[in-house]
Amino acid sequence: MSGRRPLRVKRMAWEAPGVVSVDLVAPDGAALPPWEAGAHIDLHLPAAPVRQYSLCGDPDDHSAWRIAVREVPGGVVSGLIHKALRPGAMVEAEGPRNSFPLVPSPSYLFIAGGIGITPILPMLRATQRMGAQAALLFCAKRAEDAPFLDAARGLCKVSLHCSAEGTRLDVAAALAAVQPGTLLYCCGPEPLMKAVEAAAAHWPDGSLRFEWFAPKARPDSEGAGAFDVVCARSARTLRVEAGTSVLSALRGAGLDLPSSCEQGVCGTCECRVLEGEVEHRDSILSASERAANAAMMTCVSRAKGARLVLDI
Repeated sequence: MSGRRPLRVKRMAWEAPGVVSVDLVAPDGAALPPWEAGAHIDLHLPAAPVRQYSLCGDPDDHSAWRIAVREVPGGVVSGLIHKALRPGAMVEAEGPRNSFPLVPSPSYLFIAGGIGITPILPMLRATQRMGAQAALLFCAKRAEDAPFLDAARGLCKVSLHCSAEGTRLDVAAALAAVQPGTLLYCCGPEPLMKAVEAAAAHWPDGSLRFEWFAPKARPDSEGAGAFDVVCARSARTLRVEAGTSVLSALRGAGLDLPSSCEQGVCGTCECRVLEGEVEHRDSILSASERAANAAMMTCVSRAKGARLVLDI
């Protein structure tokens, strides 16, 4: 992971109605830090919230980072990018980080909904270089609304499903038969992600990988109690009160842990768990990773019991 750095907007281009790609370069033309398929950056714009955007260019190109942004009605950051950002402008970015890595496999099935193609596009390039089998189920309202469609078609077999054209994806039918040895990667709107999660529940554990743009909905009753956190390396014990996150308690004690989204989506504040059972509330860890209880996202996850021991 790299720290916050200034970047210059080199190029902007329309990829679909309401979707613009932005190429970011170092002001001095220097090479940017390397990254792997699935990685994202935190984009900092003046007087605006920090937002995470997947890198959708070629990982072998170290001269620029490419992101793509869909304009969201009422969205502060996406509105600024679409209406005010222009080539030559300066921004700041932090990263790259990767909470959606491409795990080696002989076969992949990708499911993307609209702008959800962004983390998947570099994966298609990677699978092609690996010589792995790959197929993409691409969902959009209309064909013209599917960003990077031509690029995706040049990398793997693409099945396009358009709701306005009567070809909406039947998720249950598409995932009814388990494909042995195949990993399933999905990114897109929450309804699509939840449908895929439900339809592929019978696939082998570890087969499903998701990149959530927003945190999964969680019951308000979760994590209501207080508990202790033992910081093993710092030799300190902190009380995490009801309504306070572990991350906030650590900061309040002067223990600085990197963070970004603070919604359990980006993975920046991940911390190793040494003892205790975690109530996982993030949108990153798989079922097997949660069961392993080896790590937690301190911004949202809590203790199921009275005590957690963390490697901090």
